[in-house]
Amino acid sequence: MNKIRYWVVGGEYTSTDFESLIEGTERVVGPFETRGDAERTWRFLSEDHRPQAQVRFTIAQEATSLIGARA
Repeated sequence: MNKIRYWVVGGEYTSTDFESLIEGTERVVGPFETRGDAERTWRFLSEDHRPQAQVRFTIAQEATSLIGARA
């Protein structure tokens, strides 16, 4: 059985090509149990950093195996 978790990741990049993060600006928020919860956080962070053109956040999905795990 697999359970999906979501994370909001991002930070400030060196350019608007969004290829390389500036060290020390990385942010990882989560985990979230639903995509909706992750989207609300993503929206908040994105709006909060709107004036900063080189800041970007995205939602990452992680499938975690629950086989053999105890509840």
